This record gives sequence, C-alpha cells and structure tokens, in this order.
Amino acid sequence: MASFVSTQYLLQLVLFISFFQFNLAARRLAETQQPLLFQYHNGPLLTGKISINLIWYGKFKPTQRAIISDFIASLSTSTPTTAQPSVATWWKTTEKYYHLINSKKPSTLVLALGTQILDETYSFGKSLSNQQIIELASKGAQKNAINVVLTSADVAVDGFCMSKCGTHGSSKGASIQGKSNKFAYIWVGNSETQCPGQCAWPFHQPIYGPQSPPLVAPNNDVGLDGMVINLASLLAGTTTNPFGNGYFQGPKDAPLEAASACPGVYGKGGLPWLRWGSFGGPHEWC
Repeated sequence: MASFVSTQYLLQLVLFISFFQFNLAARRLAETQQPLLFQYHNGPLLTGKISINLIWYGKFKPTQRAIISDFIASLSTSTPTTAQPSVATWWKTTEKYYHLINSKKPSTLVLALGTQILDETYSFGKSLSNQQIIELASKGAQKNAINVVLTSADVAVDGFCMSKCGTHGSSKGASIQGKSNKFAYIWVGNSETQCPGQCAWPFHQPIYGPQSPPLVAPNNDVGLDGMVINLASLLAGTTTNPFGNGYFQGPKDAPLEAASACPGVYGKGGLPWLRWGSFGGPHEWC
C-alpha cells in the first residue's frame, strides 16, 4: 500500500511543479506556435472493461512490481479520494474523447489490472528487437486487453534511449471464433542504468535543457518512477489511438498523439518533457 501512496504523491508533485513553475514559460512558448488540430480519424477507441496485462521481462523486485500494479489499480478506482489531483481524476480527462465521438450516448472505458506474467529467464536474451517485443506482448490475453511489456534495467531494446523510452502499437492476434482480431500493446523500459537522463526525468539530471537539481523519486527508485511516467503517457495514447486511426494529428506513419500533440506544450500549462504534466482534454492540447 505504501507504493500506492507514493504513486499518488508522484502525480500530485509533478502536476504542482508543472503548473506553478512552468506555466508562464509554456504560455509564452505556446503564443509563438500556430494552433494545431487534434483530429479524430473515425477508427475505434478502446471501450468497456479493458484488462491491463503486465509482462515482466527480466529481474524485477516484488516492490518494483507493486509500484506499477498500484498505479494501474488507481486509474479506475471507485473509492472517492479527498486528495486532489488524484490519478483517477487525471485519467478521467480521457472521457472527453468519447463524448466528442457520440455526445448523446458516449462509450465508457474502465481499466483494470489483469494477469501478470513473469519472464525472469530472459527467454529472448538481453537484447530485444521490436518484433520480439510484440511476441512477448502476445503472451497476454488478446481480447479486451492492453498487454504491457516491461523490460528490466539490464535489457536493451531497439531504439531504447536513442529515440524512445517506450512505445505502443497493435498487432494481429490469434483468430477468435473464426475472426481475426488486433490487440493493443505497450512497451516501457527501465532506464536507470542505460539512460536515466533521457527517460527518468525529473528524477535524474536531464541530458539536455535546464540543469536544475532532480526531484527525489517518490518510491526511491529512479528507474521505476520514470517507468510510471512513461507508462501513463503511453496509456493515454493507446486508449485514444489504439489501432492507428483514432485521435492523432500529423501523418499516420509518424502521428502526434495525446502525449505529444502540441509542439512545445504538453497539455494545458505544461512542457513536453513533463510527459504527464498538466494533462488536458482534447480541446486543451494546443
């Protein structure tokens, strides 16, 4: 339970910093940019009860797995909290996308922690290709699910630290009742030993930009707390653009999604490297 409290504190702290410390800079930067439209491309969004299945690849301590699990569980909690902003309140901003599609009878989305699969023997070795990430993701349930592959600090992945801290996509799954289905997946890597200055900010000194002292990682784990931030952004992109034809702007082969839709501004009152800073609704991206 301690990790759940720390995860709540993580969100509140980052929101507080983004709003008060960077709000003026973000507003000035936004004023130099032309507004961009966050467009819906008529494809399906994830709806109903969706299980988030976790595939742990490599060595993770039980306390590390609890940090991610507690964060997932806090996304759709039915227990009201007096502490605001909360993770559940932040996540509810995604409902605005569903209301835009059908304002009279909008679909609903409820995320729940699903099954967890441990691969501590490094079945594909310690250097993974993107195709191997998809193969790992396919081990989870492929219907009404998002399969999340989490790689440990000693695992290298194509493009990790060079161009990405994680990614999401979709792949063709097994045939169910004669019908071919696609399933959504996410991959996030632990950057603690490979590139914390790129993928674990603000809990590590950044490689680029202002060199202010890093914040203390709420769970005292720079790599895992960084993974929570990246996972939050990718979940927003996955639910609103799971199959490449949902909400995004720009070209389809290089889309800007919920976590990256505005040049220089991440949501309302935040900067892009705040990844889950002041997360805004579809009308607040630019």
